Amino acid sequence: MDFFSTSNILVHIPLGAGGYDLSWIEAIGTVAGLLCIWLASREKIANYAFGLLNVTLFAVIFFQIQLYASLLLQLFFFVANIYGWYAWSRQTSDNQLALKIRWLPLPKALGWGAACIVAIALMTRFIDPVFSFLTHTAVTLMQGVGLNVVMPQLQPDASPFWDSCMMVLSIVAMILMTRKYVENWLLWLVVNLISVVIFARQGVYAMAVEYVILTLIALNGAWLWIKSARTAR
Repeated sequence: MDFFSTSNILVHIPLGAGGYDLSWIEAIGTVAGLLCIWLASREKIANYAFGLLNVTLFAVIFFQIQLYASLLLQLFFFVANIYGWYAWSRQTSDNQLALKIRWLPLPKALGWGAACIVAIALMTRFIDPVFSFLTHTAVTLMQGVGLNVVMPQLQPDASPFWDSCMMVLSIVAMILMTRKYVENWLLWLVVNLISVVIFARQGVYAMAVEYVILTLIALNGAWLWIKSARTAR
């Protein structure tokens, strides 16, 4: 079980003050996440297998470093990956894929945009009590199944607005990806660019570099899906 420990270090990366110790579980989870996004940009259904591996390993990491709200978010992504795998694999009676890459109809796009604005505003205002509630819920559930988990002392969110943007837009982007809407890549670009800045400001340079790579993959995905949507039309 040592593999699943964040103390099992693969390599020391000389980034930032004191460098960064990259564990085996984080390294494999990160590679799985990059492969997931790359395969999704190529419209390969295998992306969901790597997505499930990524969110599972990251959930274990968040459990160890006591980020229980982030752990619950990985549970959402786990369910979304299973649904996406199912939705992408569905076929019509003539053995064609049921879902095609396409743009959101304007009314739906406006609806999702309004929902994102409202959700971000509410989350920015209530992010600390919401994450406190989610954390206490997660800890209570884990304690209920016999896990030796201590309730952490939560500090106020360092960047409430940007943190809320990343959370809300990530959820919406994942939902749109499972339905093969081009706009998912545009949202991932926004999420990734915000993440690069936030992680760099917080001194987590390895994660900032990872999100630079994800931004490049998202750019490629947006270009490929836009081209595919134009061809389909």
